[in-house]
Parts: sequence; structure tokens; C-alpha cells
Amino acid sequence: MCRRFDSVWRHHLIKTQNLIIKLKYSRLIKFYKSIYHHTSFYFIIICYNSQMKNVEISNIANLPTQYGSFKIQSFKEHLLNDIREHLVIFTENLPKVPTVRIHSECLTGDALGSLKCDCGEQLEYALNYINEHGGMVIYHRQEGRNIGLFNKVNAYALQDNGLDTIQANHQLGFEADERTYDIVEFILKHFEINAIKLLTNNPSKVKSLKSVEIVERLEIKIDANPFNKNYLFVKKSSMGHLL
Repeated sequence: MCRRFDSVWRHHLIKTQNLIIKLKYSRLIKFYKSIYHHTSFYFIIICYNSQMKNVEISNIANLPTQYGSFKIQSFKEHLLNDIREHLVIFTENLPKVPTVRIHSECLTGDALGSLKCDCGEQLEYALNYINEHGGMVIYHRQEGRNIGLFNKVNAYALQDNGLDTIQANHQLGFEADERTYDIVEFILKHFEINAIKLLTNNPSKVKSLKSVEIVERLEIKIDANPFNKNYLFVKKSSMGHLL
């Protein structure tokens, strides 16, 4: 299909590839939709998207933890200008309809115990839950709702000066949530999972998964603290999280 471009649209594809460095995929689509009203636009997106499907899969290893004994497997996703190494943590005996947590990477919360968010506590909750009920945590390497660690720190600095999490993202030129879930669906397909119980408070994750049946949404119960109460309020009031 890509070979059917005429010379003009080949030129636009080259422009697209150069723009990837500065524009995330979701904003790239909006960018071209705002300018071009031609079916070749969809060829551009298909060609770009096809380059997102180069995924290496590791062997399976054992991982004993304080939450329980799990299996782990890594999925190395080769993007146009990046490599993301996602991790699946799962129980040895997966139920037919497993509980799945899609946990977006948060270095500050997951590794450093930050109180500015609820990410670390959600990860701990999920690992304890799947250990008891069977299932998997997909550690989704899209730091800071997919703006990256560098931009996330800059967003934190803006929040220190009074902006909320959404306003800070917008100030830096990003959407409130830049995450994509193609790799998640790839992983679920690899495990031959067709139906799941999704452990999340975020309804957009429910809507984002198209290739799997979500038979139930399970909530994560985390108490607010003085440092994240405003952050959680914005997630609930402006982003639709069910808290």
C-alpha cells in the first residue's frame, strides 16, 4: 500500500517522519487531519503505524517478590525514533478471563515513592491483587502519560508554581493524556487473551482497548494524601477517573 504513493505524498511522508521527533502519534494524526482532506493521508498513517509493529519478545523468567512469585516477559517495541521495553508480570496459572492492570510507567511514584501521585500505591495494589486472584500487570513504558521523564519533571515544576497536571501538560505543548495502547493489544494477543477484567479507575483505558472484551472493570482503592489530593481531584473532575 505504501508503494502506491505519488511523488507528492512521498514528500509528505518524509515530512511526517521528520515531525515524529517533535510530535506524538496522536497529535500527528490531528495535525494531518487539520491540513489534508485526501485519502492518501490514511496511507501515511498506515505506513507510519506499520513501523510500530516491530516487537522483540524475551524469554520468560521467574520473579519472586514481596507481593508473590510471578513470571515476567519483556516486549521490546521498536518505534520510528525510540525503543520501549515493556514488561509483563503475570501469575503462572492465568485464569481464562484474567485480571489485567495496564500500569503506565512512573519512575517517581513506582521507584521513589513520590507522594505527588498515586502511581506507586496503584502498582502495589495491582501486584497484590493479581497474586491473590491470578492475572497480569502490563508495565507500560509511557512515562508521564507518554510525555517522557524530562517533560514530566518540567510539568512538575509548573505544578509547583500553581498549575494543575492538565494545565502543565498544555503549557508544554502536550495533550492531557498522550498515551497509546497498540502495544498492550499486541501483548494480549500474544498471550491469546480475548477477554479480561480490567483493573483501573480510568474509563479511557476501557474505551482504548478495541481487540479484547472487557467483561468487568475493577476499581483500585487508594486514599489521598495532602500532596496528591488536588492531583486526584483533577483526575476525577477533568479526566473522568472514577475515584
